[in-house]
Amino acid sequence: MQPKHTILLVEDEIEPAEMLANFLEMNNFNVLLAHNGLKALELIDKHASDIHVAVLDIMVPNVDGKEICSVIRKHPVMSEIPVIFLTAKDKEKDEIEGLELGADDYISKPASLKLVKAHIESLLRRQQPQNSKWIQHGELFLDTSGKDLYLKEKRVELTSTEYAIVEMFFQNPKRVYSRQEILEHIGGDDRFVFDRTVDVHIKNLRLKLAEASDMIKTYRGLGYGMNRELL
Repeated sequence: MQPKHTILLVEDEIEPAEMLANFLEMNNFNVLLAHNGLKALELIDKHASDIHVAVLDIMVPNVDGKEICSVIRKHPVMSEIPVIFLTAKDKEKDEIEGLELGADDYISKPASLKLVKAHIESLLRRQQPQNSKWIQHGELFLDTSGKDLYLKEKRVELTSTEYAIVEMFFQNPKRVYSRQEILEHIGGDDRFVFDRTVDVHIKNLRLKLAEASDMIKTYRGLGYGMNRELL
């Protein structure tokens, strides 16, 4: 069986939203449901690397579907996922505006559950198969393909050594690495790399991570790793 795709569904009409979410889940999708824009942004922050398609009602409270679409298109992880606008508006100018904002499809309500599912599946078929390259922990996103780290939507400038340490931690988030293990990972055959070098790199990393610095934890007497309490 193929792994389930995850749908971000943003719809403020509770009963239709629940019906659509249940229908999609019955058809082998995971659904992250938000009834307002603020909840949608919260779900994006927490689950960005898991979301494959966004289905957005334009007229939702707090932050509307257009703004959510803009956030998605600027997001380091979600910028290329399919976006569908599901809305009661059916004027041509609204459809054009939605597509100009970066939406891939536009469905006018009321729409049958099967129609929405068909549009989702059609967009997923168009997606090029890709190996997963993103690892997310909290508000940090690691792009293992591009060798970049992002804090929310902002790229964190790292040296090659700092990136090597971060990647090692991200790929094994529950493991604690001794200084010697980190030295062997970053030093290679360099005999002039010392224990304190690791401490300096960790200190610099924490400075660059700013408000997310507590994601890297010192385990006294053991070494360093991801803060398992925050995973």
